[in-house]
Amino acid sequence: MATTVPVQDAITGNEKLRDLTEPLHALAQFYRALNGRDIALMEQNWDNTGQAAMDNPLGGIKRGWAEIKPVYERLFGVDGSYHFEFYDYTLHQFADIFYVVGRERGRVSARNQELEMKIRTTRVFRFDGSRWRQVHHHGSIDDPQLLAKYRDLVR
Repeated sequence: MATTVPVQDAITGNEKLRDLTEPLHALAQFYRALNGRDIALMEQNWDNTGQAAMDNPLGGIKRGWAEIKPVYERLFGVDGSYHFEFYDYTLHQFADIFYVVGRERGRVSARNQELEMKIRTTRVFRFDGSRWRQVHHHGSIDDPQLLAKYRDLVR
């Protein structure tokens, strides 16, 4: 399944995960792990071969699951609440790679602060012979003040 018109229906992680050979199910699994603060599920979603790379607002460039995992642990440890969803995306699929380009929106509430998050996001998944695993994530926050507040909140 490839899309050329951006999909507005949000992926939240609440979708049924029937078949991780389906790209949207692997993407939904990521958001389930993220919003559920489930590090074991997050580890299942990411490629663990050392080929994975992430470049996001909280961690900068990280390579391999051993470097990526602590970034999620830091977010999962926030004393407060958060929720993210993925929307306004296109999906591009090839033989053993698919990627999605879109936007994340969300809310982070902690330490008497509430942030409305807006993040440009790209995620790349590789088929490992049995299921899709995430091999790359890039996220950018355009608003420098929002970026500074987010980093401070999730330190």
